[in-house]
Amino acid sequence: MPRISPSQPSVEYGELQKLVNDLYRESASGSVKRVDVVVRAEVNDLSPELMEVIELLPAGSYKRARLCDQLNSIVTAHGWAFLYGTVE
Repeated sequence: MPRISPSQPSVEYGELQKLVNDLYRESASGSVKRVDVVVRAEVNDLSPELMEVIELLPAGSYKRARLCDQLNSIVTAHGWAFLYGTVE
């Protein structure tokens, strides 16, 4: 369960954006698979809370905009957008 603080974001704030940037910097096709996202999240050593976000991604291939929409939906639905940030 994430540490919720009403006054400030988590120290992990922005890590999802870094993950997205890393994924698409390395993607020649402009598309990544869910497994690529999971592996990159593990390489980036994301916290257990952020790994929970990643593990909620549905299977499939993602262009950047679709992956961002999915991640933003997950963090927003759980009320974690302020805590961890959204991605673009």
